[in-house]
Formats: sequence, structure tokens, C-alpha cells
Amino acid sequence: MKYHLFNESPFKTLISFHKLIQSLEEIAQSDIDYRSNYAKALLKEVENIPEFRTGIEDFSVIKKHETLINHLLADLFPTALTNNEIKAVTIPFQNFTFNYTERFKKILKDAGTNFDITIRDFDDQQFYISNCCLILAIYYKQNIDFNKPFFYDIPDSDGILNHYRILYNADFLEIIPTEIAPKLTQEDIDLLIDNYDDITLWKEKFPVGSWILKGFGIIILFDATTENAISNLKSNLLKSDTKKATTGKDIESIFRSIFKIPDLKVGFLIYNSEQEKFIKPHQLEDDRELTSFLLPFSHEMDCKNALFGCSFENLLENKEPLIISNVEKFIEQNENVKLGELLRSQNISSCIFAPVMKDNVLLGVIELVSSNPRVLNTINATKLDLFLPYLIDTIERYNTDMQHQIEAVIQREYTTIHPSVYWKFRRESEKYFQSNNHTKDYIFKEIVFKEVFPLYGQIDIKGSSEHRNETVKHDLKNQLEMLLQIFDNQKENSNLILLEQRKFELQSLLEELDSPLKADSEQHIQRYIEDEIHPILKNTKSNSKAEKLEQKYFKSLDEKSGLFYQERKKFDNAMSIINKKLAAILDKKQIEAQQIYPHYYERFKTDGVEHNLYIGASIAPTKPFDIMYLHNLRLWQLQTLCEMELEHHQLKASLPYELDVTSLILVFSSPISIRFRMDEKRFDVDGTYNARYEVVKKRIDKAHIKNSQERITEKEKITIVYSHASEEAEYLKYVKYLQFKKILEPQIEQFEVEDLQGVSGLRAIRVKVINNVLPAKKITYQDLLDELN
Repeated sequence: MKYHLFNESPFKTLISFHKLIQSLEEIAQSDIDYRSNYAKALLKEVENIPEFRTGIEDFSVIKKHETLINHLLADLFPTALTNNEIKAVTIPFQNFTFNYTERFKKILKDAGTNFDITIRDFDDQQFYISNCCLILAIYYKQNIDFNKPFFYDIPDSDGILNHYRILYNADFLEIIPTEIAPKLTQEDIDLLIDNYDDITLWKEKFPVGSWILKGFGIIILFDATTENAISNLKSNLLKSDTKKATTGKDIESIFRSIFKIPDLKVGFLIYNSEQEKFIKPHQLEDDRELTSFLLPFSHEMDCKNALFGCSFENLLENKEPLIISNVEKFIEQNENVKLGELLRSQNISSCIFAPVMKDNVLLGVIELVSSNPRVLNTINATKLDLFLPYLIDTIERYNTDMQHQIEAVIQREYTTIHPSVYWKFRRESEKYFQSNNHTKDYIFKEIVFKEVFPLYGQIDIKGSSEHRNETVKHDLKNQLEMLLQIFDNQKENSNLILLEQRKFELQSLLEELDSPLKADSEQHIQRYIEDEIHPILKNTKSNSKAEKLEQKYFKSLDEKSGLFYQERKKFDNAMSIINKKLAAILDKKQIEAQQIYPHYYERFKTDGVEHNLYIGASIAPTKPFDIMYLHNLRLWQLQTLCEMELEHHQLKASLPYELDVTSLILVFSSPISIRFRMDEKRFDVDGTYNARYEVVKKRIDKAHIKNSQERITEKEKITIVYSHASEEAEYLKYVKYLQFKKILEPQIEQFEVEDLQGVSGLRAIRVKVINNVLPAKKITYQDLLDELN
């Protein structure tokens, strides 16, 4: 064992037995012969060691006279109690002790030679100020409660951490001021009491070494392991997630202290009553040190799963713990229950699975397991009552937090209540609760934002419908050809005539696919194969070659559609990768854009990515609005579309299909109003005049250049559609700036847009994005698939 002494102290410490010697001198004068003679004999030995009375500074003197000190302290350390009491001589607050009882010696021996005995969470500053407080209490007679509970954390021979509460006896201490010790007034003392953390002030009033601490203290420990472990568990469980630094290893250490089992492991499950499933908590999934032993390989399991069998009836129905003290014996007695084999496969020999309940409702299951049989049993299972109440609070908080997170995901992914407008929804909700009639009859006020400027942009995957039809045809042809190959290898039997007819029909369907795909072709072929072909394959004897072909065929079918899906899957993956990558750029850049001025933002993934922005004073009424913010946002939008175009160009080479994209911005300078449609749970433009904007939005990407058959959008180019000369001048400035930044190419196209239904006079600017910049890293299709999944 090592000692770590604090260097700075207001005391010059002298270990002295002068008070004890004075007591012996009084006993030596008594009339009780055996007591008097014993005291005289001790005093005779002490006479030769004056340091015992004047004070010991060199601690080696204590080691040298260890036996004599033991005799001198015999009345304070009775032999009859030495195996029960945990007691020693000490200097208060210092990590220095001697003259241990036998029980204390054994505790330190089990801790090992490398163990450092130190007070928990006690630093140099606390040591110094605690000593100063000792002076205030003893010398200045101040009634101050300065001693917080002190603990030693000492491991036993099995590595289990035990916690011992420290009590000090200062009856044999004397505190003496030196000449350099300042004399304190009550005003000084009050100042110190009001400034506990000001170490400079304490050192000013109690300079280093300005007092003498003479005598010795007695330290008494009592084992508070269970109570302290419960307290630590409670503290850790009640921490908020943002402050939580507790790991599975910490939790297991606490439980090992409670149960005194060195190899105890802890797992946990949440019970979902709606789905009747056990679910591994999310934060535990990322922490491999704390897992579930009932669900070691999956995230969730039906509670009626055969794995649990009837053994779980008590836990689920009677809400009582499942306690298995000997897994091997459990397996012998329950041969048909898979639970025993699952436990044995994880080297579990005894276990407790305890329900965590509140108001007779099952919230979850705490799992305690050990590799040793019978160490977990019905007797120590009674300790569950000590900590289960804190687990109830934790699970409830977990469920509440999870609901909040789920609501946040729904808000982010499935609704249009963007953070920029959330305040208005919240205000209306507060009015609902503040009203006297917050019932079903309450009429919610419609959420409207007036005088906002719209920005619309999209990146559309060019020719996606044609590509999709081609992949459908490709998969259908492959399926029909493989069926024909199977039929060609069928051995002759009584169904030969029917097989020939089916081959003819399959061949006819195959030839139809050389023509443009009809709307119902896929469904027609699917029904025919399922109703006419699959029954024949399942009921017809085949030779080995045909049988292998059939196995390969059925293995190639998609589980959901029952059709070949290989080419379509590649196409769908390519579409998903493009959409995900482009949407990620937009979402990331949108966070920056909100710093320009708070505005409403929504995006949609279709065959590409669309986005709507609305900016105006009504969305952020606490911030002054200026048209400059609109211009900033327009430039941001154009730059972001350039980045998305460049991202797609770098992706294109890695995809199984060469899918091109076209980009479009619609400029609309007149402010509009948007209203939240309660029935559709989304925002839409409000009013007849504003509908013109929506008409243009829906039709503009399919429009042609006026008096031509050429689309206004073109691959690798951004098309900006506008109505007014001021808008043209504004965007030409942006284009010129981005050309200077080497983002857009020098050539600019300008043209009129064909008249749309009810809309005329539109014009457009079209410019190509510079995309000859090589990607920093070559991306493979597999990399993209891994990221997608």
C-alpha cells in the first residue's frame, strides 16, 4: 500500500501521545495495583523516547516503535474487537494511517500492494480548507458543520469495490497557533464562511505552517458498500443524457459491489406493451459493455417467442422474477425450453431476470447473470428491492425521451412544421391550454404568414420514367426467358400438350415486350405467371437440370412482388443514392442559410429533389426584415444548386445507370401569403392571386423554349425562370459573380419561355456548371450502397 500525503497545510504536524501519557500518569497514581503497575511499566519504556511526548516529525520513528505504540494504544484498540472493528491511528484528512486493527489489516492486504489509499473526490484545496475549518471549530469554537461524508473505495481480493464511510475522533489532538498565525476577528471568520471556494483568502488567514497540530486522531471505518453503491447507481441513473458519462462497465461495477459477485454482468430490456415485444434500449446498443443476454443477437423479440417458453409466465403474467440458480439443472428439467441453451451458449450458470414494474404495469426487465452456479439465487434476489425504484424512474424517463425523439423525427421527416414557424404553432397550442374550454370543441386558429417572398428550386432526374420502364422490361424479359428455358428442359410427361401451350404464351409475352411498355403490362404478366406458370412448376416432376433451373428461378424472385427485380433494384438504388446525396447537401447548407435570416424551408424527394423557401417579416417578427436578406438567400440558393450539380457529376460514374439531372430556379418577386392546411397538415399558398405562383411551379419544368421543341431545362445546366427585368439584372449579377469564382461557365443562354395555361411573358437564363474538377476520392458503387443501407 502506498501513501499520498498532501504537501501544503496550515499545520506543522507533530504526532504526539502526550495526552495519552498524561492519562497513564494519572492511572499510575491510582490504588488499583494491576492498572497502576501496567501504567508504570509503559511509562518507563516511554521515558526513553521523548518524541512520544514532544511530537514526532520523522514517521520512521513510528515504524521503529510499532510494538510499543500498540501497547500504548491498547485501551483504545481492545484485542477482543480487533477482528470486528475497522480502526487505525491517523492524521485527520491525510492519507496516512498506522496501528491497524486486524480487520483493517486484512482489508488492506486484500487490496494489494499497488493500492493507493486516498479519500474519494478530495483534492489539495479541499484538504487545506478542511484543516482551516478544523481550526475554526476547535480553536475558535465556531459552530460550523464542515465535514461532508468521506469515503475510502477499497477493492477486495476478488476485485469487488467496497465503500467505507470514514469517521474521525479528534479527542487526542491539540491545535496551537504559532507566532506567524494571524489572529482572526469575527468579521474575518464571517468572510471565510461566505467564501468557501476562495483558497487565496483561506491561505491569507491561515498561512502555510502557521499552526501546530499536535497529537493523533483515530479513524473508524464502517462498511457502507451496499448503501453507497445504491447511491451511486441512483446518481448515475438520474443523470441527464447530456451529462451522462456512465458506461456499462460502471453500472456492472456498482452491481458487483451490491451483490458481492466478481463476475456479475448486467443487461437490460424495455417492454413494449403495444407490440408485446422486448426491445433493447437504443443507448445500450451502442455500448457493448452493457447489453442484453436475452437478446444477444437482435434488437427486439416477441415476448411469446418459443425461446422464453413457459418459464416467462411468472415474469409476464404474475410479474415475478425468473431466478435460475443452476442453468445446467434448469436445462435437464426443461428440455424443450430454448432459454437454457441460450444462457449456456453465453457461459451463464446462474441468473436473475426481474420485472421492473410501476402501478402493476411491466416497464422492462433487469438481467443479472454470472458464470458461476448458485451465486445468484432466491436469497440475494431480495436485494432487488433496494434499487428497482430508481430503475422505474430511469425507464419512465427513457420512454418519455424516446417519445420526444420519435415526435422530433416525425416532425422532421413527415410534417412541414419547420423550426422557423414552430413558434406560431406553439403559441396557438398555449392558447388552447390557457382557454377555459380546451376540449374537442375548441376551434384552432388557422396559421397564416402574410407578405412572404417565395423561392422554389429543383434538381430533376432526366428521363427517369423512360429509364424505369426499360428496367421493368429488362427484368420481365429475363424472367420469361428463364421460364422458357425451364420448360425446354422439362422431361416428357402427361402435361406435354399443356406445357407446349404455356411455352407459346410465354413466347408471345416476350415478343410483346419489344414494343413500348403498356400501363398494365407488368401486372398482366405477373398475374399470368402466378396463376398459370407457377402451379405447373410446383406440380410437375422435373429432371435434375430443370430442377436446378427451377431452384435458381425461385431464388431470383423478389419476396414482395414475386417477379424478377434485379435491374429495377439497381435503378431504384441509383435514384435513392442521388436523392439522398443531393438532399443531404441541401439540408446541410440550409442550416447555414438560416443564419442569413430565419425562413421557412421544406424539401421533397421525388424523381429528384425539390425545395420551397419562404422569407419575410411575419415568419420572424422579432427580427427586422430587409430585402437584402431575400437577395442573400437567392444567391445562396443558386450556389447550393451548383454544389448539388457538381455532387451529381462526381457520383454519376459510380452508378449502374448513367442518370442525368437538370436544375431549375423559379424567381417570383411579389410577396404572397401561405396558410397551413389543417386537413392536409401542410402549408400551401393562400388566395387566388397567389395561385398563379403554384401553376407556374407545377408546369415550368416541362415547358419548352418559345417557338421550339427544346425543353428549357438541360443536363448539367441551371435554368433560372423569371418575369421582370429587375429579376434578370439581379440574377445576371449572381451569375457573373459565380463565373468569377470558377463555378459557372462563361457562356450564358437567354430565351423566352412558351406560354403556359394562364401564364405568359416568362423568360429564362441558362448556364452550365463547371464540372471538370476531379473528386477528392474515387467512390465505388458498393460504398454508396453501404451508405444507403
